[in-house]
Amino acid sequence: MTEASAAADPVPDQGTEVTPQRAAGLALPGVASPVTRSATIAEIARELGVSVPTVSKVLNGRNDVAARTRERVEEALERHQYRRRRSGVVPEGTGLVDLVFHRLGSAWSMEIIRGVEAAAAEARISVILSELGGKHRPPQTWLDTTIARPPLGVLLVAANLTPAQHQLLDRRAIPYVVIDTDGEPPADVAAVGSDNWNGGLVAVRHLLGLGHRRIAVITGPEDMLCSRARVDGARSAHEEARVPFDPSLVRSGNFYVEAGFEHGYDLLSGPDRPTAIFAGSDMQALGVLRAARELGLRVPQDVSVVGYDDLPLVSWVGPALTTVRQPLSEMGSAATRILLDLVRGREPQVRRLSLATELVVRESTAPPAAPVRR
Repeated sequence: MTEASAAADPVPDQGTEVTPQRAAGLALPGVASPVTRSATIAEIARELGVSVPTVSKVLNGRNDVAARTRERVEEALERHQYRRRRSGVVPEGTGLVDLVFHRLGSAWSMEIIRGVEAAAAEARISVILSELGGKHRPPQTWLDTTIARPPLGVLLVAANLTPAQHQLLDRRAIPYVVIDTDGEPPADVAAVGSDNWNGGLVAVRHLLGLGHRRIAVITGPEDMLCSRARVDGARSAHEEARVPFDPSLVRSGNFYVEAGFEHGYDLLSGPDRPTAIFAGSDMQALGVLRAARELGLRVPQDVSVVGYDDLPLVSWVGPALTTVRQPLSEMGSAATRILLDLVRGREPQVRRLSLATELVVRESTAPPAAPVRR
């Protein structure tokens, strides 16, 4: 196929910026153009000695391009800083948002899905789900599928993109927003989360206020920012109360029930067991409750337990769980609205949003049964 046939190419040449004079084929003698012009698809194809449809196929994520040719095209697109432009007009009721979880399968993820669905429904946008099998960076297969689909935008939960993946989506005008990111995202990436440090602070401050001094913490994965922030908040609560923080009582879990049971059983089986456990998530707290029950310990008479998230089910367990409310549904809705602003070419009111967390006191915490060492 020749360049002359490129008019039928499904990818418009949106990487070029032109002045009205250029559009008319005119030049203004002695006057430099105020507009910086990036290379067009046709110019990139000519430079590489390939057809325009070949460049178009790479942009569309098609897999019928030789690997070496694809690599050369990608390098040229990056070298010329080619960026497809969005028109800013999304027909009502069309398009998809890809909601990507590092791991699905818990009530925690269902709360985020509920919030995303609510905001997407307002805009008559459909939502599809992807799952990364516990990884925090998407594999190449996900990237290829996303580019070939492509969605209006992407929401990443407890995950983020590599710099190279970020460039590929940016080049194809696919915006993304991260929710509860595993680490600090790049400055140009929108992010929505909650105040994890404050959550850890108020949880352990509550336990210290009840008189507990030997307090264990079961956190999430060490490579997740929210896990580290909650532990930092717990440590700050100890410093505030002038009570030593014992790092030997900190365990690294995965926010799921099994980790709560395993670490809870280990912590509560020893001769010098803690009198309270901040479980780091509601699911881990449920595991701790099971471990206490199997060891013949009563909650809260023998051990107090605090969760994190305030999932709907924890007010129905026995005893009803004291926890930290994290506004998961609101986080999903806010992130979706920010993403849709980006899709429509509008600058969001905020690109970084941290929602408040608060303690919800129920039945699983009480003063320690006997005096403890200070």
